[in-house]
Amino acid sequence: MGTKLKKFNFWLRRKSHLPLLLVGSLVVMLLFFNEDVSMSLNMEYEKQINQLTLEIQECKDSAAFYRSQREALIHDSEDLERLARERFHMQRPTEDIYIIKQN
Repeated sequence: MGTKLKKFNFWLRRKSHLPLLLVGSLVVMLLFFNEDVSMSLNMEYEKQINQLTLEIQECKDSAAFYRSQREALIHDSEDLERLARERFHMQRPTEDIYIIKQN
């Protein structure tokens, strides 16, 4: 019986990395396939966060553009008149108007 115990002990020392590999593979499987903490879901969420951040930046830029246009219209009557004439197709008596339509 002593030889069987020695052989088992020798085999256990040589194969002691098996439980570590099993536990490691279990952790990796949980990370990839668990619905709550899945790495694939985290990557999708990160991609969505980046897209939404870009969209927020675009909205801030357009808001700043329209804010500056509004301020220019409030303080400059020539720009206001030009914008009104362009939008409502009005003209001064000395002007010719050409409307270009795009398909």
